[in-house]
Amino acid sequence: MLRLSEQVYLEMIGHAYDGLPDEACGLLAAGPGTAKVETFYPCRNAAASGRVYTVEPGDHLRADRDAEDRGLEIIGVFHSHTHSEPYPSPTDVEQVPDPTWHYVIVSLKREAPETRSYHIVEGRISEEPVTSSVR
Repeated sequence: MLRLSEQVYLEMIGHAYDGLPDEACGLLAAGPGTAKVETFYPCRNAAASGRVYTVEPGDHLRADRDAEDRGLEIIGVFHSHTHSEPYPSPTDVEQVPDPTWHYVIVSLKREAPETRSYHIVEGRISEEPVTSSVR
């Protein structure tokens, strides 16, 4: 189960709306061996697209360094879907950089944002529970 604090959840949702009309993205950090996200790192979408995302490499490097300095590790990536359901697209599945990560998708298709989290291993998609003190 992925756990998001209220602050992380609100930062993630705000970044998703701020990114419109493009997909927004960011990285999630937690203490080693945990799935309790302590820090959200908003990143730029290098693809600058409303249909796909690419975490800006410089933003990724800065997040990695900051997380390491704080005794955290990057455990996942977040991105928004501006026009579709919160389910990994074929492109999302092809781009998976780390099979141990949590893949959080926020859909802005409806009036209220919908958040889901997945593990993606060798093309297999498994949804996992995600909790937040806001939800």
